[in-house]
Amino acid sequence: MKELNITDEVDRAGEWLVKNQGLLTEYAVNIISAAVLLITGLILARLVSAALERVLSRRGIDVTVSGFLAVMVRYAIVAFTVIAVLGRLGVQTASVIAVMGAAGLAVGLALQGSLSNFAAGVLLVTLRPLRTGEFVDVGGVAGMVDRVSIFSTTLRTPDNKIIIVPNGKIIAGDIINFSREPRRRVDITVSVAWSADIEQVKRVVSDVVTADVRIIQENGITVRLNEMAPPALNFVVRCWTDTALYWDVWFDLTEAIKRGLDDNGIPAPRPQMDVSIRNAGQEPAR
Repeated sequence: MKELNITDEVDRAGEWLVKNQGLLTEYAVNIISAAVLLITGLILARLVSAALERVLSRRGIDVTVSGFLAVMVRYAIVAFTVIAVLGRLGVQTASVIAVMGAAGLAVGLALQGSLSNFAAGVLLVTLRPLRTGEFVDVGGVAGMVDRVSIFSTTLRTPDNKIIIVPNGKIIAGDIINFSREPRRRVDITVSVAWSADIEQVKRVVSDVVTADVRIIQENGITVRLNEMAPPALNFVVRCWTDTALYWDVWFDLTEAIKRGLDDNGIPAPRPQMDVSIRNAGQEPAR
């Protein structure tokens, strides 16, 4: 009896397969097509993203911009591929898009900080206040820009530390770019004793600065008395040089000015203190 029931079930299953052969074939074709479409879309997204990044780099576009655009194009192709695959499987894409929109709204409300970082990343790539390889100060953090991604910016400090700063924090604060302009002004403060001759100090320091070939003479050189502080006379030294040479010039000029002052006998400031002693408890002589 049991064998007969099994035989009947097999017969009915065979009849059902025969009757619905066309439907099964259609489903199989749709599934295979959807799988092929998905694989093709993922491969195409990777190839188009890489090709776009190479083309933009060859045209001299900043690495930050080219990388950001390539990632955005890749995500867009993947999104369209997923929608096309669902449509191929018979899913109503209009309802899927509506569900994705509602889910996106809910996720957006839950991830407001991340979305603000994303919007800030778009502004950074569009306005480009900082670029890869530039030395910047953002929100009190200074370093060389390694990468500007969708949500954060990676900086490398002079002592080789990696700092990841959220893009929202960068946009909300001040951005100081030390590398954008080709020239920078070097400011040095020189302190001498009150007994030093002002004109002699100005002449010695000016000669030292003028002798440095890295100084841009056409921008002018300033050596003036800036402050008469209690322990010293403070002179301000201002000159211009190439941005790439800034720190070498700053250190070299500081050392050269010190040697020039010593060679000309100009005294350095020394802290002084006047002490008055009053014999308040001494009895008058009889």
